[in-house]
Amino acid sequence: MHATTLALVGATGGAGTTRTAIELATLGARDGRDVAVVDAAFTTQGLSEYVSGRIGTDLTTLLTDETGASLSAATYPIAPGADGGGDSADGLDLPGRAEVVPARAPFERVARAKTAEAARKLERRIDEAATTYDAVLVDAAPVGSNEAVAGVTAADRTAAVTSATTHGRDALQRLRGRVADVGASVDRTVAIAREADGEAAERDAEVCLPQTAPEVGAAPTAATGNGAYTRAVAAAFEDCFDATVDVEFAEPGLVDRLRS
Repeated sequence: MHATTLALVGATGGAGTTRTAIELATLGARDGRDVAVVDAAFTTQGLSEYVSGRIGTDLTTLLTDETGASLSAATYPIAPGADGGGDSADGLDLPGRAEVVPARAPFERVARAKTAEAARKLERRIDEAATTYDAVLVDAAPVGSNEAVAGVTAADRTAAVTSATTHGRDALQRLRGRVADVGASVDRTVAIAREADGEAAERDAEVCLPQTAPEVGAAPTAATGNGAYTRAVAAAFEDCFDATVDVEFAEPGLVDRLRS
């Protein structure tokens, strides 16, 4: 088995890339797939926030000090959000697995993990994940570091995550140039829309995700949600992975319909 690997790259910092990766992974697991998110944003280390409890071995350790260890040594289940969805020690209660391979390291080890040699090892770790999971997401910062370059060059395809604003659209064009410079291409665009930007986002991106609560504790919405956001995540998964999602969504109640 060899999974489809997708690099999710933020066109700007704070675009919502990590949150989008978490939501896509849990939606895939809700559909019965085993999905992993691999960290390629060592500076921000945002994936670690979606793990409950202590992180021992992390991804940077595998790239520097324990290069012979299995990827599973640095793999952790995605923790349920504040609304529940599973036991926090075991991860979400879903048909498939939703797991992350996070970076959680001090500056000294992060610096060593950012070298070109470590980036080549990261590429091999992404390939390793693709032999174990049905789908692999790589959470990457705007392409300006060795680990981000490794993420977009090792992945089968790249999706840009951008805000549905003029600034976001300008940043997307710069990102396309950076990705092309390293021999890859932006194959999909996922826009994160504010309510006022919905129509513009739909014109500029293959997939548009509406706003959702930004707090880490509110994620993952797609694990159990039935509203517009979760349905949009399902559409994004189908588009990014060329897959069919067979998840039955409950019809929204009157209150939900009025809110939307």
